[in-house]
Amino acid sequence: MNTPRLTILLSLLCLLSIAPDSPAAEAPTYEHDVAPILRKYCVGCHGEVEPEAEQSLHSFEALQQRTSEVPLIDKQHPEKSRLLTVIQGQTEPRMPPEDEPAPSEKEVAILQAWLTTGMKRAEQPESPWKLDIPPIESQSEVRPVSALAISPHGNELALGTYGQVELLALAEDGSFDRAQPLQVISDLPGKVTAIHYSADGKQIAIASGVTGLVGDAVIVSRATGKVMGSFQGHADILYDAEISPDGKLLATCGYDRLIILWDLASGHKLHELKGHNGAVYDVGFSPDSRFLVSASADDTCKVWRVADAMRLDTLPQPLKEVYSCAFSPDGKTIVCGGADNNLRVWQFVAQDGPQINPMLYARFAHEGPVQRIVFNEDGTKLFTVGNDLTVKLWDTANYTELKLWADRPEIAMAAGYSPATRSLYLGRLDGKVDRLTWSTDDLTQENLAASTNTKPVPIAASEVTSLAEQEPNDTVVDAQDVSFPAKISGKIFGDTPGPDVDFYRFHAQAGQVWVLEINAARAKSPLDSHLSIYHADGSPVERVKLQATRESYFTFRGKDDSIPDDFRVFIWEEMKLNEYLYSNGEVARLWLHPRGPDSGFRVYPGQGKRWGYFDTTPLAHALGEPCYIVEPLAVGQEALPNGLPIFTLYYENDDESRRTLGDDSRLFFTAPADGDYLVKLRDVRDFEGDNFTYELTARPRQEDFRVDLATRDLNIAAGSAREILFRGTRLDNFDGEIRIEISGLPAGFTATTPITIEPGQIEATGVIQASNEAATLSEEAIKQITIRATATPEGKETSHDVAGFNKIEVRQAPKLAIHIEPTSTGAQPRSRSGEAPWEFDVHPGETIMLKVVAQRNDLAGNIDFGKEGAGRNLPFAVNVADLGLSGLMIMEGQDEREFFITVDEVAQPTSRLFHLQTGADGGHATPPVLLHVLPNN
Repeated sequence: MNTPRLTILLSLLCLLSIAPDSPAAEAPTYEHDVAPILRKYCVGCHGEVEPEAEQSLHSFEALQQRTSEVPLIDKQHPEKSRLLTVIQGQTEPRMPPEDEPAPSEKEVAILQAWLTTGMKRAEQPESPWKLDIPPIESQSEVRPVSALAISPHGNELALGTYGQVELLALAEDGSFDRAQPLQVISDLPGKVTAIHYSADGKQIAIASGVTGLVGDAVIVSRATGKVMGSFQGHADILYDAEISPDGKLLATCGYDRLIILWDLASGHKLHELKGHNGAVYDVGFSPDSRFLVSASADDTCKVWRVADAMRLDTLPQPLKEVYSCAFSPDGKTIVCGGADNNLRVWQFVAQDGPQINPMLYARFAHEGPVQRIVFNEDGTKLFTVGNDLTVKLWDTANYTELKLWADRPEIAMAAGYSPATRSLYLGRLDGKVDRLTWSTDDLTQENLAASTNTKPVPIAASEVTSLAEQEPNDTVVDAQDVSFPAKISGKIFGDTPGPDVDFYRFHAQAGQVWVLEINAARAKSPLDSHLSIYHADGSPVERVKLQATRESYFTFRGKDDSIPDDFRVFIWEEMKLNEYLYSNGEVARLWLHPRGPDSGFRVYPGQGKRWGYFDTTPLAHALGEPCYIVEPLAVGQEALPNGLPIFTLYYENDDESRRTLGDDSRLFFTAPADGDYLVKLRDVRDFEGDNFTYELTARPRQEDFRVDLATRDLNIAAGSAREILFRGTRLDNFDGEIRIEISGLPAGFTATTPITIEPGQIEATGVIQASNEAATLSEEAIKQITIRATATPEGKETSHDVAGFNKIEVRQAPKLAIHIEPTSTGAQPRSRSGEAPWEFDVHPGETIMLKVVAQRNDLAGNIDFGKEGAGRNLPFAVNVADLGLSGLMIMEGQDEREFFITVDEVAQPTSRLFHLQTGADGGHATPPVLLHVLPNN
């Protein structure tokens, strides 16, 4: 007997030993005998998607393909097929690997018999949904609600469980009866993972499938209840199937990391969207059906253009899996939530091609993963459903929390919203459905905040009383009675045991703002003062509560109590300019984003010593010390729990927060109600002594300002320009706009005027230009130039003269001239007439490209325009971007350089002249360019 026949005989004998009831002549088939073995031992690595060694074993057709140098199946000598020899150890590498389970001898015999008997297929293949495993009886009658949807008309609720979808009628009051379904769609292959109605309510898309086998999306006619089409293009279970708003497309996604776009009318596959490295849990169309967003286990969302399947952007900020994503109903933003417990919002700008979509908000939403996000009908509200058994309602104007439903009885994996009754329906793991309702009467946060914010009231002018401290005044009971305004002379020194403290009792009316400040260190006293305010009963007066919205820590170096730069913190990408950063009692404010991988935030005021806010004193901070982005709440405003701390600040101060008084204290106190209050004064180290003298001044707040010209000596090249710099000093925390006007310049000179110091900022720059005919100015001509600064402190327009120039000299025959102009591929200007400045439009979140051009007259070398401050007089939150290590520079031998201006999403609408400057050839500035920051529609 020859060898092949012997092999067949032995193989069949093995089969008989496995299945003694099978007919002796029945040969194994792929579907019944071989596929289960391959799925058990091989398909895990050699599946359909990115198979190991580029060899897939997931289907009969895949076995026939030659994807390696040696084919899997040798049809002339089946017993020598690579599929068999690697399992038998006759060919390297042996499969499965030694540390993985391997087929038994009987299973190997089945493979061998199948190969040598012609590789037969079953005449009637079983359903591809069937797994070759013994049935497992359910031990529970509970079917978790895994998917949920509300019909567009709000009259129907669809609930998905394992293998079926129930359609229930919604009454006018939002109630429903599960005992009387309108229809039950059954015989679905596995767990229903998503349900979506078409925009007209005539069709329902249902996503399901069988893990490890296939994903299935069916389209059901709502009128007939019949399946209109089945879409099977995935090698694993689906997680979502959505019909586009225009009703033309179906998008499916699943565990196989694939997104497929289908034509609904024909059932044809249009595009496969590849790029995710993990399961794709959710997809969502834009309202105009032109774009798609996807959420994945690879910690990203991606944005796609539907027409050509182009990936427009990857949104990489999430730190863990993303479970839910959606476009807002107006299509202007993208929102997602997932396993890192955060809610993130991006501005959607990438419509014409690949572009970065700037992140607008990152909110710590729940103490567990964010499972679902659901918009209301007009997008003004958003619900988040967390695995921490809470549900939250958010105001999408700035994504602040409005309402909390806590201590839910069970985790909800599905959610849907009905506008008719303002109801959010939740599908629970225990098979039940909850209904949460809300009304505008529930949302009292804004009204509460408005009612508890005490409006400042004017304080009548009165004489300042001068008096001396009277001991004993070191307890609340013994507090010395005083009347404000006052100047009190005293010392921290007493006869009682322990360090001395001084208490003063005063009366204040609600809304009065008193400034209390110490003069001690400035007068050479060793006292390091600390001021605080108490109620008459000795309890501290609350100033503000700060709710943390993002947790972080310092990732590079410690910080002393002065440095305003290089604040490197964890997940800085999710922080926004002008947000408050709390660390160990200090509150700073973010002023400038990091400018590269080796830099950190710059905090207010952007230079010099950093400022504290809410009268907190800047402190030293250690590497690794926790810090938090915080938002202030009004006194009495309820804080909705988000799993992060709430910090309460009281009226107290160590060193004056804007760093103008050295070690002396200054405190701004707004009386919350009519009544008596106590001032407590002590040494912060609890030291005392006969020479620890002080003067405590209590006076009404008097907002004011002062402006100084920093460039009083000016040297300008004929036909060129030079920068002028103004610095503002803000008194009593006045933070309004300051406008500076220059007049009286003689012929041949022009200046940027007015020059504006923006609210909250301390500097502004402009340029003075000299014509080719200009000459050095005489002292008399300089005296004719006047500079005046105007602002509205406390609502009253106030003007102050600014000390002007000492000299303005003009040098001839410069070797350089520089100017800014548009580029052919960059931002295009508005129409221009004559010598008027170029004008360009830009929106928050956008970046535009311009060009700086140099006219060299025997000037060699580099022309340096600086680094992060290269764009001079740009509006706050607008900067020159992508500078690199060398900054903005025209290299030697070159005459121009393109540069980019980026507008941060927090930038406010404004129009502002800006310029560039260089120190080359004695110093030059470009003529100014007018930038219009326009509001986003």
